[in-house]
Amino acid sequence: MNPFDLTISFEEKAFQVFEYQKEFNPVYGKFCKALGVSKVSSIKEIPLLPIQAFKDAELLSLKSEGQKPELVFRSSGTSGMSRSKHYVVKPELYRESILKGMHHFYSLDDFVTLAYTPRYNSNPESSLIWMLSELIRGDESGLSGFLELDKPLEQEQIQNIYVSGKRVMLFGAAFGLLDLVGFGDTKLPKDSIIIETGGMKTFRREISRTDLHAQLADGFGISNKNVHSEYGMTELLSQAYSRGNEWFQCVPWMSVSIRKPANPMEEMSKGEEGLIGVIDLANVYSCSFILTGDKGIQNEDRGFQVLGRWNPQNLRGCNFLIDQD
Repeated sequence: MNPFDLTISFEEKAFQVFEYQKEFNPVYGKFCKALGVSKVSSIKEIPLLPIQAFKDAELLSLKSEGQKPELVFRSSGTSGMSRSKHYVVKPELYRESILKGMHHFYSLDDFVTLAYTPRYNSNPESSLIWMLSELIRGDESGLSGFLELDKPLEQEQIQNIYVSGKRVMLFGAAFGLLDLVGFGDTKLPKDSIIIETGGMKTFRREISRTDLHAQLADGFGISNKNVHSEYGMTELLSQAYSRGNEWFQCVPWMSVSIRKPANPMEEMSKGEEGLIGVIDLANVYSCSFILTGDKGIQNEDRGFQVLGRWNPQNLRGCNFLIDQD
């Protein structure tokens, strides 16, 4: 099944992936069995596996025992900390999701990709680093690249991009970008786009997304409308983007719903806070149906906001389902 085939409806593809993963993903199959779900008649009825399962189990959906994952992405974490593991059987699926997703929202050929990624650089199994490396590798101008850490932007580099007729697309986690602002003269051309990838809270400080975007716009000398956000994670092969506002929009092969914490099989009404649930059809060889630990709301246009992390005590665990015979 091609998750990017727009001639087939999202619902039909979701049903196909559900049946496939229910049969060939042992963890997800046990989860559905424990919930008593064998058939579904609507997307709302498809069970969402708690994201903790990516830490507790090996999530693979494979027909053949001979198939092996070519990549393993691991979330960031300190030594001894339990980290999510995403086994990627076909890296080309992730590559296609990255490029098609970016082209869905941006005229990618118009941009040079710059990435400032402290902390992520020390994780060779970071899905974000892999994504940015693909975007950089795909730029035929040769002007894209990772920025040197702990140093200000080089104005000569920015000028070379401007002269080339291309626009700057600067990726980075929240506090890395704020640090970059603080290193010195960091002004970007007015038509540049900044894409922050999250990380609103660290051991040092915490900031709201609204304040972050205001500080980045002021520090880099661009409009607030040109400061965008990406919603992605180790456990997903697709990303959602907000462009100049607080509402994220999904790519066509991804869907978000807001679920009731006490009963994730039910959706919250529009505008009510709950747990963010994701269907990512690019995850066809792992698990496409995920209940995240993020709190959010959704509007009538199916845009969603991320309101931080939900209290882990409110999440229903899945260990008993994974271990169940």
